[in-house]
Amino acid sequence: QVQLVESGGGLVQAGGSLRLSCDASGRTISGYSMAWFRQAPGKERAFVAGIGRSTGTAYYIDPVKGRFTISRDNAKNTVSLQMNSLKPEDTAVYYCAARLGPVSYGPGPFDYWGQGTQVTVSS
Repeated sequence: QVQLVESGGGLVQAGGSLRLSCDASGRTISGYSMAWFRQAPGKERAFVAGIGRSTGTAYYIDPVKGRFTISRDNAKNTVSLQMNSLKPEDTAVYYCAARLGPVSYGPGPFDYWGQGTQVTVSS
């Protein structure tokens, strides 16, 4: 079992930055692909960024490319999401997720989830 706890969310003005952290416990995340999803009110949970377990290759959806950066520190068992140039449309609850397989753009294959952290971007 892997327990995931997100932190770092909050209220920020458009153009600002936030850094989300996902602290894992129970098992080392070195063997897991990790990802960030987000869910806005009335919408489905959607992939934002992911990072591979072995090569550390990063994947992003087009709307966040160049603004968001996902990283992992296997020694500290953490995953982070640096979010710059935030826009009101980035407002959502952000979830950290882990799976033993390769990064997936869908939420279904992920085995473990955090409880989420709210990000609100005001215009």
